[in-house]
Amino acid sequence: MANIESLLSARHFLAPQLWDNRIYFVSNLSGHYSLYAMDYGGSVPEPLLPPGIALQNPELIGGTSFWVYPKLGKIMVSIDNDGDEKYRPMLIPILGGLPEPAFPQLEDARLFSAPGARDTNQVLILASALHEAMTTLYLGDLGTGELETLFKSKWGSGITLNESGTMGALVEGYTTGDEVIYLWRKGHEDLRLLYGTPMSERAPGHEVVLSGINAIEFSPSEHGLLLTNSLVDDTYGISYLDLEKPGEISPVGISGVKHAGAGELSTLAYLKDDHYLVTYNIDGVSWIYEGVFNEDEMHVKLEHVVCGDGELSNGVVNAINYDKESDRFVLSFSTAASPTQIYTVEGKDRGKVVMHTRERILGIPHSRLSEGEDASFTSHDGLRISARLYLPADELGFDGPRPLVYYIHGGSQSQERPDFAWFSMPLIQFLTLNGVAVFVPNVRGSTGYGLSYTKRVDRDWGGQDRLDHVYAMTEVLPRDKRLDVSRAGVIGRSYGGYMTLTLAMRHPELWKAAVDMFGPYDLISAFLERIPEPWKPYFYESLGHPVKDRDFLMERSPSTYMKDLQAPMLVIQGANDPRVVEAESRLVVKNLQEAGKEVDILVFENEGHDVIKYENKVKCYNAITDFFKGHLRP
Repeated sequence: MANIESLLSARHFLAPQLWDNRIYFVSNLSGHYSLYAMDYGGSVPEPLLPPGIALQNPELIGGTSFWVYPKLGKIMVSIDNDGDEKYRPMLIPILGGLPEPAFPQLEDARLFSAPGARDTNQVLILASALHEAMTTLYLGDLGTGELETLFKSKWGSGITLNESGTMGALVEGYTTGDEVIYLWRKGHEDLRLLYGTPMSERAPGHEVVLSGINAIEFSPSEHGLLLTNSLVDDTYGISYLDLEKPGEISPVGISGVKHAGAGELSTLAYLKDDHYLVTYNIDGVSWIYEGVFNEDEMHVKLEHVVCGDGELSNGVVNAINYDKESDRFVLSFSTAASPTQIYTVEGKDRGKVVMHTRERILGIPHSRLSEGEDASFTSHDGLRISARLYLPADELGFDGPRPLVYYIHGGSQSQERPDFAWFSMPLIQFLTLNGVAVFVPNVRGSTGYGLSYTKRVDRDWGGQDRLDHVYAMTEVLPRDKRLDVSRAGVIGRSYGGYMTLTLAMRHPELWKAAVDMFGPYDLISAFLERIPEPWKPYFYESLGHPVKDRDFLMERSPSTYMKDLQAPMLVIQGANDPRVVEAESRLVVKNLQEAGKEVDILVFENEGHDVIKYENKVKCYNAITDFFKGHLRP
């Protein structure tokens, strides 16, 4: 029988960057995430940080894990304290060393970093205050340690700079799809509004047309901006905004698409001259193109497939970076059943793919793992819901219909993808190896299927999203004779933990077991009132206000239905979690135990809103799998 150590033997290789024939990356080679470098073509990875320092998962950080600054001879690294998300931008020598604060004057804030203008020592810092709803956007010079204040807002913000760092497109975002763009010019105190209506200028009841602006890049002439947005197409497209014509957005044509399927255009990134990187998320897998923008014709021609076919197909690019000097892409790629590897894509036609790592799962043949199959369905109101079903491999020899684990992703506005680097995939594989089928839906509110689909969960947590899950469990999955839904368990993380609690308590007849991983239990007292202050404006808009919407939030809180829980429950929590604090999960357990329910808790003292350290993952995956095996009897 397989053990979880076999699956976790495949370490992660994430966030790669290429410079001077050296590849820099984040990996959990030592049992926790840290920073490493190796030679192009592969060599023994060299640690660049002391062994006691643990980095956060790059996919969770909300900023840049690290960035190499060759002219400075240093690397900027974002470091927190065992998952508390109080990030600090630190500097180390490019050969590695002890980290030192880049901006020691910024102490009372969470700091999220992003690279500034190319070929400079600039860095963008979003400082999120700890005790008030306020964020400040700075432009920092890593060489001098000086900071320039660009913008203050109680909402989130960010900026894209031009190559010289003299001009920037600054975005203030309110909720998903609702953004405002300003033009920042070095040496000018005032920002110029380019698009949208600032929240401060909206009268009560003001209706806005959602723009869905995700990525912004300057055009080659720097006379305008290229935007990915949902104004032309709900599943996103590219538009042009002339800097001299605020408010006027023109569609940009796209040709050369090679993929097919449901999904969306997800990102756009400037490369050099008139070349841009265009990324699509199609049925959860990555398609990436190199395109050329003709500014006169307002057209992007996708000339080369960087990822999506051949060796790099049916998986997820965790990160991709372009090295201008060598004209090569470096990326991290994985699938549902294959661990992350670092590749470079090279040559004028991007036809040369070089694999620089040879990471593998030890002791488990690939044929025993589950690639998953499409299990999309039409929900109760006619809406298509994307989903995948992972079944135990035939050669494992399990007989009869398989018990089911129903897995719900976090977010809520997120997506479960076939990505071995993400927490869920080793767990899914381990469950199938133990004879359990795993169903993974991306119900309404998920990303990856257009803006209107994503917005369906705003101010409706536990509403139509819940009914999608119920419909799947009562109308769709029972028709699959390979499954035994009378032996079903439910599990989810973060928002998925909230939905797990909701389903287990509001629909107890569906489940024999439930696992809640740091899920909000009481949406008012235990969540909205405890999250960090800068996050509150967003959640007040997207979830509800704890005073104005009190009755609604209580009706949608799992705590209201606590007495109806029937299934045994396991609660998992990180002690340093700033999003769903330990006290909330403790409250879940206390209240349920006092009500006579069967519930236990597993707390990791050195984790935050994730479980990332090797020894903790082993304990966590084993605890979840043993819990489900005990109650679902595979």
